[in-house]
Amino acid sequence: MKYILIGRGKMGRLIQETAQAAGDEIEAAFGREDLDRLGKLGPIADVAIDFSRPEALPEIASYVRRTGTPLLSGTTGFTPDQLRQLEGLGNFAPVLWAANFSLGMAVLYRALREVSGVLKPDFDVELTETHHSQKEDAPSGSAKLLLEALDPRGEARLVYGREGNTGRRRKGEIGVHALRGGTVAGTHTVHFFGPGEELEFTHRAASRQIFVNGALHMARLLPGKPKGVYDLQKILFGE
Repeated sequence: MKYILIGRGKMGRLIQETAQAAGDEIEAAFGREDLDRLGKLGPIADVAIDFSRPEALPEIASYVRRTGTPLLSGTTGFTPDQLRQLEGLGNFAPVLWAANFSLGMAVLYRALREVSGVLKPDFDVELTETHHSQKEDAPSGSAKLLLEALDPRGEARLVYGREGNTGRRRKGEIGVHALRGGTVAGTHTVHFFGPGEELEFTHRAASRQIFVNGALHMARLLPGKPKGVYDLQKILFGE
């Protein structure tokens, strides 16, 4: 496989090391200081892999539209408008975006989709996510993904933390809480508090390597797919 990498952060560097160790080729790698060079490249790679920042999207989008190169993105912090722009690239190439590329998280998403409709009428739902001290966006992209599974129609009232005299908890709300510290790769827990019982679903990432392995596995599946927007559920479960 031949890749173009966008993003020289911890994930980008680990992806490059892992890909090269597997015998794949990195045709070019860009950070924020030289991303403008992307516009000078032709279709030299099988897949462009993006683990950068939302502000890199215009350059990446221009490249995909011009070359038709498949795009895999794990960048988080996109605004709704930016996500629509990203999805629009599916008219030019196969595009896969995921906030979390771990297999366990994909299965957790599916499990929550199945059980939340059964539990929510009688159970209160709270979500906590914990990440390292360097993470800049909150809640995490993975937390937003889990919220989508819990509340696919966007009907819930989301409460981001609580402070002061908040009054009694309202029925139908979902509390979302972000913790930041140390070197935590990522922990997400969904709490269902019911009358006389409690159920928790927790996913813990021991290291960033699981995200790298998942991203590279998915990147290998993109070339040759029809143009369009894909996610892990479509690929893993055939949806």
